[in-house]
Amino acid sequence: MRAWHQFYPALPASQRSEQLRAGFGALIGISLCAALVSLGATWAGPELFLVAPLGATAVLVFCVPNSPLAQPWSAIVGNVTSALIALLAIRFVPAPWTAGMAVGTAIAAMMVMRALHPPGGAVALLMALDPALALEAGPVFALMPVGVTTAALVLAAIIYNRMTGRAYPFRHPDADGVQDPALRLGLSTEQLGALLERFNQSTNVGIADLGRLLAAAEAEAAQHRFAGTTCADIMTKNLITVQPGTTLTEAAQLFRAHAIKSLPVVEEGMRLRGLVLQSDLLAPMAAGSGFGAQQQIAAPCTVADVMRAADCAAPHDLAVGVLLNRLAVQGTEVIPVERDGRLVGILTRSDMIRLLLSGAEERSAA
Repeated sequence: MRAWHQFYPALPASQRSEQLRAGFGALIGISLCAALVSLGATWAGPELFLVAPLGATAVLVFCVPNSPLAQPWSAIVGNVTSALIALLAIRFVPAPWTAGMAVGTAIAAMMVMRALHPPGGAVALLMALDPALALEAGPVFALMPVGVTTAALVLAAIIYNRMTGRAYPFRHPDADGVQDPALRLGLSTEQLGALLERFNQSTNVGIADLGRLLAAAEAEAAQHRFAGTTCADIMTKNLITVQPGTTLTEAAQLFRAHAIKSLPVVEEGMRLRGLVLQSDLLAPMAAGSGFGAQQQIAAPCTVADVMRAADCAAPHDLAVGVLLNRLAVQGTEVIPVERDGRLVGILTRSDMIRLLLSGAEERSAA
């Protein structure tokens, strides 16, 4: 019985909503292509018609739109390239080797073009089995009907997938390599690509989606790891704050007196304006401003001039595990914690270390 398990379905059960979404999308896409063929008959003649492999393309672009095999470049270029290769095989390769040569060479050509698309193999085989139309049309056959109908189906998939909440075309990493750091897990685009190559999955999953999957898995694991602990549970609540008009001299004195590493900048009602770290005061010091009791600080002279943006604040009820990567890998030193738009605490690496040590003691006792 164990041997038979490897023949069981490999795909997990899909949600009913996804079944309906994908099936209805394919219905719409193929129907629109059929309508295009019908309307185009008046100006394109019999050269424009549906080809059977278009059904396989519909499966990819509507069921697995995040797959690299389903992307517009793969679909259009893959089908067109396969048609051109098959036409060459029909003309120059004798039977019974025509079909095998057409399909095998089409696959190799698609891989060279970085346009691997499984229906392209079906396009090549269809032409090898029934070459009359392809020979009559010549190279134009690759553009019409193959290229035109594939492009129409891809266009329908782009509109439909986006309307139903699916990302299509594929989400490529930014050209400059900059991505949301929360989704990077400390791994570069090159490292994520290397992981896909190591497990031979580069044709199944894209780099951007792998990063999102890993980030989601890390966040889920972190929430389990800390048993639902939130920022409010471990944050530092007794805060020492400054106002935008506080001078740099006063801020330096607070740093020395209280052995703290950050000063939240707040306005009336504890509304967070920014954050000042010890390092933010080093530039004025290096410029010769000085912080002696008898010295006056030249511009910049207030914390408002040197504070950093407060866009990294976290809600009080956020699970601390979500912030673990930000504190541990991305170099963040302190995270302000807000509730209803008001500053209520500060989360630091020290707070996280205390939580980790507390968990270690509990595990040792168990």
